[in-house]
Amino acid sequence: MNSKRFNPGAHYAIEELHPQADTHHIQRKYLDIPYASLSPAQKLDIYLPDEGKGPLPVILSLHGGAFMGCDKSDAQVLPMLEGLPRGYAVVAINYRLSWEALFPALVHDVKAAVRWVRANARKYSFDPERIASWGGSAGGYLSSMLGSSAGIPKLEDLSLGNPDQASSIQAVVDWFGPTNFLKMDEQLAASGLLPPPGFRHSEANSPESLLLGQMITQIPEKVAAANPETYIRPGAPPFLLQHGTKDPVVPVQQSIEFAAKLRSVLGDDRVILELLEGAEHGDEMFETPENVSRVLDFIDSILK
Repeated sequence: MNSKRFNPGAHYAIEELHPQADTHHIQRKYLDIPYASLSPAQKLDIYLPDEGKGPLPVILSLHGGAFMGCDKSDAQVLPMLEGLPRGYAVVAINYRLSWEALFPALVHDVKAAVRWVRANARKYSFDPERIASWGGSAGGYLSSMLGSSAGIPKLEDLSLGNPDQASSIQAVVDWFGPTNFLKMDEQLAASGLLPPPGFRHSEANSPESLLLGQMITQIPEKVAAANPETYIRPGAPPFLLQHGTKDPVVPVQQSIEFAAKLRSVLGDDRVILELLEGAEHGDEMFETPENVSRVLDFIDSILK
């Protein structure tokens, strides 16, 4: 662990954006359960509806935080918890952050968590055949990686546990997640949103460079290996991508191009792209009751 590598709180103040979620009203919950034993980060929280014996379809909540901050129990989980009244179990996942382990560790972790969910389906009344992933920013990236890269051996570390279980999922929700790291500054510049020096994705201290262990412009092959687009193939689950048109952090073109590539392989009927006009990164427009209901309707259409 290198504690000197980049301070996300000082650089982006991301911790301040996401206070702890208030979940005191949820009667049935199981917190900080280890899904693997390699790192203290490998824990998850389970939230179950107040009523219903199951088997319950599952929403995986994947938090954002520039690959280096935030937590499964912060306010980012609140939209996903709106699935509880609809009869979903919600499983919020922590994963190793970039200051602890480089790519593909975080992908290994979330896939291990999916395998754990399946292995413990009977104990917690999960339906192992109905699992959706949902996250924003870095969490959106992980959601898309789960959807696009099932069955890729190098992105699966079976030594983390439950090797007999699959890590595939049945539906993907990606809120403003990055895909092709090398294009981000170029796309932001094209939209007139390029940040000042010191905050650009191509620099050595960017979240993406820190995730991959080197300035991304020097390691295009690693950038390709970390791109969900690299793994798209027939049989991937349906995707819902939502992105703000004025996002100054992850350019909207990331989702536009990703959706086009998904559609070329999966077909138009399995890929939905929705652009939120004027919305910025992590904008409140994503979490309005109307939009959260829209996302849950999409998940319903696949899992119910």
